[in-house]
Amino acid sequence: MITAIVMIDCEVHRIPEVAEAIADIPQVSEVYSVTGDADLIALVRVRTHDEFADVIADRLNKVDGVVRTSTHIAFRTYSAHDLEAAFSLGLEGG
Repeated sequence: MITAIVMIDCEVHRIPEVAEAIADIPQVSEVYSVTGDADLIALVRVRTHDEFADVIADRLNKVDGVVRTSTHIAFRTYSAHDLEAAFSLGLEGG
C-alpha cells in the first residue's frame, strides 16, 4: 500500500463540506482539519502510483471548494509500534 499526505487549501467557509466530500472518496483513509499552511490534510492510500492520478487529480482536486493541493508521497512509515518492534529485535542503529 502506498500512502500520500495531501495538504488541501479550500474555501474557508466550506471546510466542513469539503472535508466530508473528500472523506467519501474510497481511497481516502482520513481527513483532518488543521492549523498552519493548509486547511485540511488527507491521507490517501492506493496500491499503485498510477492510482494517485485517478484519486487526487481526477477526484479530490475536483471537489467543489478545493482551491489547491500539495501532495507528499510517503517513502517509509515509522510508528511507535514499528520502532518498538525494531528495538526489541536488536535493530538499533550503529
